Amino acid sequence: MSTVSALAQQVEAHLAGRARRVPALAEELAYEVEPGVLLEVCRTLRDAPELKFEMLMDLAGVDYLEYGMDQWQTESATRTGFSRGRTPYEEAERPAPVGGARFAVAYQLLSITHNHRVRLRARCESESEPVVDSVAGVWASANWFEREAFDLFGILFRGHPDLRRILTDYGFIGHPFRKDFPLIGNVEVRYDPERKRVVYQPVSIEPRVLVPRVIRDDNRYNPALRDEPAVPRS
Repeated sequence: MSTVSALAQQVEAHLAGRARRVPALAEELAYEVEPGVLLEVCRTLRDAPELKFEMLMDLAGVDYLEYGMDQWQTESATRTGFSRGRTPYEEAERPAPVGGARFAVAYQLLSITHNHRVRLRARCESESEPVVDSVAGVWASANWFEREAFDLFGILFRGHPDLRRILTDYGFIGHPFRKDFPLIGNVEVRYDPERKRVVYQPVSIEPRVLVPRVIRDDNRYNPALRDEPAVPRS
């Protein structure tokens, strides 16, 4: 039995159906947790002697607004390489991550005692006001991580001791990691020599799309000719 399989058996035995295993890389273990039992699950993972996930390594917000949608189009799109692209799903067959919710929170846990790792994911049930319980009372390191997720994604953490912005400016409006936030932003900051202070103004740069371009035809992109030497363009 592999290490990941053995760990999965221990985790599932202690959680007793309160989490659902989700697909992950071969050497990773990931579970989806219902928001109502998030704190129970976290305490069990931390306190069970066979698990002892005593450290929260990272916590991050996730926005699934454009999940499974087309990212870019090129004349020669492949799954790997410089001209990589994604094939769009039809609306009816688009995957519905975490129960169809737009926002979720991912937790990366480490057991120092057993040298094991596991990832949790909990969805935010409301898109207009995404909320999950704060785990700062379980792992102290969640304090600043949750403030980052609040600042960048607008996710609220119920019971957080000091939930306020941590990366953006005091008067910043919006949440820059949301998929519908413009890449160029809404305002820009400059120093006004006449007023002798920093001022905000509407952003003045031109909006553009950062799309990788196919810069040449190359037989390395053709699987049938993969082992052939590159043919230079004339």
